[in-house]
Amino acid sequence: MKVVILDGFTANPGDLSWDGLKQFGELKVYERTKPEELLERAKGAEVLLTNKVIIDADTMAALPDLRYIGVLATGYNVVDIAEAHRRGIAVTNIPAYSTISVAQMVMAHLLNITNQVALHAEAVRKGEWQNCKDFSFTKAPLIELDGLTFGIIGLGNIGKQVAKMVQTFGMKVLAVSSKSEAELRQLNIRKATGYEQLFSEADVVSLHCPLTDETHHLVNRERLSLMKPTAILINTGRGPLLDEQAVSEALSAGKLYAVGIDVLTEEPPRKGSPLLPLKGAGGSAPNCFITPHIAWASKAARRRLIDIATQNVAAFLQGKELNRI
Repeated sequence: MKVVILDGFTANPGDLSWDGLKQFGELKVYERTKPEELLERAKGAEVLLTNKVIIDADTMAALPDLRYIGVLATGYNVVDIAEAHRRGIAVTNIPAYSTISVAQMVMAHLLNITNQVALHAEAVRKGEWQNCKDFSFTKAPLIELDGLTFGIIGLGNIGKQVAKMVQTFGMKVLAVSSKSEAELRQLNIRKATGYEQLFSEADVVSLHCPLTDETHHLVNRERLSLMKPTAILINTGRGPLLDEQAVSEALSAGKLYAVGIDVLTEEPPRKGSPLLPLKGAGGSAPNCFITPHIAWASKAARRRLIDIATQNVAAFLQGKELNRI
């Protein structure tokens, strides 16, 4: 049996191993695959693994041997699921492998913004502390989290983990969630009546909902206008959850204190983004901190991803349904 990984580099740039998949047959791993390379590389494969390479109806029609598509991520919008089902092709994903790592990135952005870690470390590196008249100096306000309200939109695995973490800082959690008030009460979380209450009351808003037609530009001018000018916005979900132009304008106008994001609408942002020029002290809104979609990418999380991908293929070959979409 032929097993092909179309774009394995981001999950495994060389510090891990795909060897577990060799037990199933001939394994071919490509670091990246361009659209024009897809059919030639996937030819004859019964098992195809993809992260971002799109497998659409035309691709499936051109690959008669294909029996299984494994998505090396939680989201599976890169595969035409309806067509796969019509053709009897199994599709799996990798759920919950990066929960801890993504929640940790939320904390990293939160603490960097409230304690201005990067700013002060850079100031020391430049010699500003050595030249200071006092034993201590600050270049930006330092914010204590205890007693502040942390707003969460989406209480899946990551949202619940984030709630648990911020509660250790003494923060109160308010959430927009489909879960009942009773369920949230058990987690010591207050259920918001809706977006208006959450955006109005929260000192920090963190996004952990899926990207759908309903959540596209969930954070827009109207909702940003409800937020406190001292509020912090964090997005480790999907870039299009934010209207980036509206967020940029809110930061520039001082209507929003800071933003910490790990995702953008276009990735990589080859055409730019309204948020990119604002990063760093030279911008008109310096409190915009962007990391390059790495919240999921700790070594531990990537190892789990590969292990689960291997288990998914093994289950399929045994006639079992594990993480089947």
